Amino acid sequence: MIELGVIDIREKIFSGELTSEQITKAYVDEIKKSNINAVIEIFDDAIDTAKQMDERIKNGYRGKLAGVPILVKDNILIKGKHCSAGSLFLKDYIAEYTSTVAQKLIDEGAILLGRTNMDEFAMGSGTETSFYGKTLNPHDNSRVPGGSSGGSAAAVAANLCAAALGTDTGGSIRQPSSYCGVVGIKPAYGRVSRYGVIAFASSLDQVGPITKNVEDNALLLEILSGQDKNDETSENEPKVEYLKDYKNSISGLKVGVINSVEDMLKGLESEKNYNLAKQFLIDSGAEIVNLDINNMELVLPVYYIIAPAEATSNLARFDGVKYSRRSEKAKNIDEIYKFSRTEGFGDEVKRRIMLGNYVLSSGYFDAYYNKARSLQAKLRDEFLSAFKNCDIILMPTTKGEAYKLGSKTDPVDAYKEDIFTVSANITGLPSISIPFGSGSTGLPIGMQLLAPHFMEKRLYHLAKFIESNKEIK
Repeated sequence: MIELGVIDIREKIFSGELTSEQITKAYVDEIKKSNINAVIEIFDDAIDTAKQMDERIKNGYRGKLAGVPILVKDNILIKGKHCSAGSLFLKDYIAEYTSTVAQKLIDEGAILLGRTNMDEFAMGSGTETSFYGKTLNPHDNSRVPGGSSGGSAAAVAANLCAAALGTDTGGSIRQPSSYCGVVGIKPAYGRVSRYGVIAFASSLDQVGPITKNVEDNALLLEILSGQDKNDETSENEPKVEYLKDYKNSISGLKVGVINSVEDMLKGLESEKNYNLAKQFLIDSGAEIVNLDINNMELVLPVYYIIAPAEATSNLARFDGVKYSRRSEKAKNIDEIYKFSRTEGFGDEVKRRIMLGNYVLSSGYFDAYYNKARSLQAKLRDEFLSAFKNCDIILMPTTKGEAYKLGSKTDPVDAYKEDIFTVSANITGLPSISIPFGSGSTGLPIGMQLLAPHFMEKRLYHLAKFIESNKEIK
């Protein structure tokens, strides 16, 4: 039963074929047996909550997630639970309030099962920078699951939960979804509240679901979506039933392909899968539209200026005084800041803080940060123009299969793993990764779809079509 998805579990619970207690216990047992380090804590009240939910269901309760066990990434607050963002600095922090996204799951009857491992403060591409140790790819334990939401993606792929929440700042939901062979979406910026989520880069971060199939993913995003008075960046967009009116046809759909992306793909492992996906869409009746988007080669540098700059500001609150671990060596206020941050932050977090301070410093602010913001605006305009000629854009999610643990010793080499995902964050567009074939050693490779702002329904319709017609490809 642990291989079932969200909707299947819910329906079996409603029919009496399964109880929430049974499925929750089954996942708890599976997590305890697992060796991939995807889950860093099982909540001690999960089984009791499931028992209580079974009683509510017997009395007629029919929440959209009634009794379904879901894991959350370790940067999403739940009142009374530990939340550390994968960092020693916050190892002992207990949340004083519940994030909007977690509350929405609770309100629909979900069983919050535990928290998943992640790169420290979401800074990483392989879930290798966590204070709790590395997470392993469930398909090949010698490889990364992707990052920073690697624990969530690996847990879904390994049947340790029905679904999980992740966060995506530069590809942190989609890239691990590709490596682990699951479905993950970064919603349009403003679609989902960020209230109660430990921030990395506030203008880029978004919360999204990682699931075993497209239909489950659509259901979860419907639940998570909506304006929140606690998050001024959340937009007042109407609720959407994403798979309503779904038709098993894409005849006449205009799918854009970016010429410069195709050039960047040459010689990469995912080139074959990308070409197969393009041909599959053509054979299925879609029209391919070639797009010229300038400055695509600058998307990654733009991201790695803006994201560290915002991270520097967001991480300033972790100073050893209020929220976080204080160094025992500190004897005065200056030493509290110095020693606490030196001991509490890992190497990658320190690297990005230094990078962020550099691009924001006097003499470099205009040369780097302002220039990056200017290019960001141009890229948004170019994608907006591109969607006048097509309905959706096809891109690879990753360069290929998951890479070997410990193989990215050069930080810049690791940063390049985000090359195909960061454009959706820089532009604020919604983007989904869905499994599409495998690489040279048989490991999963995902394909990425982008749509205009708040047009996630288009993503889900095409993703569902691809998922439902796998035999064609």
